[in-house]
Amino acid sequence: MSAHTLHLGPIEVGTPVVLAPMAGVTTPPFRRLCREAGLAGLAEDATSAGACAQGASAQRPLSAPAGLYVTEMVTSRALVERHPATMLMVRPDPTEMVRSVQLYGVDPATIAEAVRILLAENLADHIDLNFGCPVPKVTRRGGGAALPWKADLFREICRRAVATAEREASAGICAPVTVKMRLGIDEEHLTYLDAARAARDVGVAAVALHARTAAQHYSGHAHWDRIARLKEDLGEYPVLGNGDIFSGDDALAMLERTGCDGVVVGRGCQGRPWLFTDIVAALHGSPERVRPTLREVGAIVYRHAELMVAHFGDESKALREMRKHMAWYFKGYPVGGSLRHRLALVQSLVELRARLDELDPDAGYPGAPVEGRRGRAGSERTPHLPHGWLDSRELSAEHRAALESAELGISGG
Repeated sequence: MSAHTLHLGPIEVGTPVVLAPMAGVTTPPFRRLCREAGLAGLAEDATSAGACAQGASAQRPLSAPAGLYVTEMVTSRALVERHPATMLMVRPDPTEMVRSVQLYGVDPATIAEAVRILLAENLADHIDLNFGCPVPKVTRRGGGAALPWKADLFREICRRAVATAEREASAGICAPVTVKMRLGIDEEHLTYLDAARAARDVGVAAVALHARTAAQHYSGHAHWDRIARLKEDLGEYPVLGNGDIFSGDDALAMLERTGCDGVVVGRGCQGRPWLFTDIVAALHGSPERVRPTLREVGAIVYRHAELMVAHFGDESKALREMRKHMAWYFKGYPVGGSLRHRLALVQSLVELRARLDELDPDAGYPGAPVEGRRGRAGSERTPHLPHGWLDSRELSAEHRAALESAELGISGG
């Protein structure tokens, strides 16, 4: 198949693929690696066109030929209070064609102010709202995947975010607001259809559906049939599908089976930024696929680390942040337990270089052992929710008061 262009307000997404926000993972260095990999998956003429557009300085281009690459989840309150770590998270990477920032929040006024700051200070071209996080510290306060159950609050947050983006529009260009959400809290409390309709009705440009409930967390399989159901319900309105995409063929299969307008990729690219080469190539009908040798993986790891040092300005912190990536990068490769352990404890670029030099440079791509799920999938569990949360779809005075502290325990960086 040949990828169709996805339009989100003034943004032309030439390949309908999105890097999902992942806390502690989708930092600017990792986003750059994924974005470069995506560009490598384009045909030569498309890559050149993208490079030319990026170089145009008269007006910031709103063209994303190889997809969108979204920041980590940014807490709206931390942004409004200008926490240093949060401000670093939203600092634009000069190589980004379209700057996409994901906001988390439970208070419409705080979300609106965060949107205003991002747009007034030219820090973003696209705002994504997080209603999909299933982590207990988020849901037990009514945030993330729990929030759409309160239909009035969900609608008001979306409405205020869109209205603020429209007010901050300059030169006739309005940053689109999108929503990322889950199916609902559990199978007895599904919200995705109502939430998507509400988002559409208040001007949200598109919705992305992670086809799992909060109770599923990351376990089991994503319900692609629900993505198809949502797309059928919303017609021409843009719907993006998320869940269980680990290859270019998976991306093709989701588009064909659900009819959705684009795909969102999360855990499948952890330790595999080259997955975006495969997906972009597949969506443009190319058979090109990346199958890196262990030597090539080592080179990517070292460049990732160098970019992290430049980003944080602190070598020790950067290498600590790299540790989580090590197991993902070398999953399935013949590295050996001792070296894996030492790679996970590196403290400097010099030490990393020495450890990488111990890798077998002739080890090829292992195939299936490299692919598939990353991290712990876990099992289905009962979501942590505020007491009485499921009693009503409307927000009570008691729950409104509880939500005032919901963002306090959520790190902005």
